[in-house]
Amino acid sequence: MIDDELLLKKRFEELASRSRNKGIWVFSDFLSTAQQGVLVSMRLPYRFELHGGYEGAERRVACFGSVDDCGYECTPDFVCIKIEPVAQKFADELTHRDFFGSVMALGLKREVLGDIIVCGNCGYLFCKEEISGYICENLVSVKRTTVSCTEVASLPEISTALPEISETVVASQRLDALVCAVYGFSRSTAKELIEQGRVSVNSVAALRADLIVEEHDTVSVRGSGRFIFEGVLRKTKKDRLRAAVRIYK
Repeated sequence: MIDDELLLKKRFEELASRSRNKGIWVFSDFLSTAQQGVLVSMRLPYRFELHGGYEGAERRVACFGSVDDCGYECTPDFVCIKIEPVAQKFADELTHRDFFGSVMALGLKREVLGDIIVCGNCGYLFCKEEISGYICENLVSVKRTTVSCTEVASLPEISTALPEISETVVASQRLDALVCAVYGFSRSTAKELIEQGRVSVNSVAALRADLIVEEHDTVSVRGSGRFIFEGVLRKTKKDRLRAAVRIYK
């Protein structure tokens, strides 16, 4: 794990140096929230941006450079592919897992793939531009449904709307307490996930179970999902907190 992190940091340093030396934008592969956290924690003396194709994206590309240094705007090297049933009338009900499984079955590496957004029984996949043609040509079915793939300029507006607010009761604003409440974990399981580096807050790995989560913070739990903490609504009669959260399904 430590060796992997050292290699990742070395890679970030190489990309940043290449951008500075050549005066061009240089892009990483798609990064997980944990990898983004490593990048942010490095505090490199070079500027960079993180882009995932839409506001709130979980997997994002690090774009090293700046308009001042490069002389032009950043255009990340990824595209969005719309995956839709050829005949919606006869299509299965398709889920994120269905789309993800079919894409991964093409033999692609995870780092060339960004988020998949499901909207109206269609999947919108962000991927590196270099492999978009391969996906469009070879992804012909999802589950038992025949699909077609086309590049699109952006996501439909409805797909980027925030999840509805739901309420949950928590003991406190501690990170482990919120993770327990949202995903139904035991306190010991939540603590273990945090210590393993599988929980991040605002794309930065959070290694302390007692970290206080602030209003509008985004919490990601690898393998389970993510949610936005929208704050405390009120105290209950038992002196616990009724909190508002937006949970991504």
